[in-house]
Amino acid sequence: MKDYILECCVDSLTSAMSAKEGGANRLELCANLIIGGTTPSLFLFEQVRDLVGVKANILIRPRFGDFLYTSYEKEEMLKEIETFKKAGANGVVVGGLTADGDLDIPFLKDCLVAADGIEVTLHRAFDMCRDPHLALEEAKELGISTILTSGQEKKATQGKELLKELVENKGNVSILVGGGIDKDAIKEIYLASNATAYHMSGKVVSQSQMKFRQPKVSMGLEGISEYELWQTSASAIKAAKEVLEKL
Repeated sequence: MKDYILECCVDSLTSAMSAKEGGANRLELCANLIIGGTTPSLFLFEQVRDLVGVKANILIRPRFGDFLYTSYEKEEMLKEIETFKKAGANGVVVGGLTADGDLDIPFLKDCLVAADGIEVTLHRAFDMCRDPHLALEEAKELGISTILTSGQEKKATQGKELLKELVENKGNVSILVGGGIDKDAIKEIYLASNATAYHMSGKVVSQSQMKFRQPKVSMGLEGISEYELWQTSASAIKAAKEVLEKL
């Protein structure tokens, strides 16, 4: 396959460098990937822009949780889109839903205006919506560049039937497959759907270099150790790239 997208989701400069080493041709840059990702700092983007040199789309997400946003959160998100656009981002990754599970069309229109010509990806809010076929048609009408989706399943390998339907009816929208993606999943999903764009983190868990470890206090989410670091593996990205090039 020649015209493929291998997007790597990263939340640090170290992971961005590993993604480049492995052969990713696009990044989704975020913070706090362990909770699904939030908006990264402008400085992190500038580091990645200047030191990595792989085009990056920026996740615009003010918090963990659902995609039903307040007017204040929407104002924050629109300002972030404008900020990253001015800083040279390749695109932004956004989403918003109504309380009834439909795309928040007025807000997404505002996002497209704020993005003003750079790429706009509709993230996995799509997977939480009530009717994916309606959402696809609405995204096409809006002018969304890309939809990131697992086929409305926890893992994309379980959503192959919907992914096939989305690819067949995508029109001018790129279907970016994400959710449990690795080299094996790519081959399985491609054979079932003909999807040519894939999104993965390629993460591995490494141990902190801390020698003293406080056993009584946890600073993060329960069940997740502060002394484990989740970072992108260059070899995992390289393995996925090799599969794509052979398909």
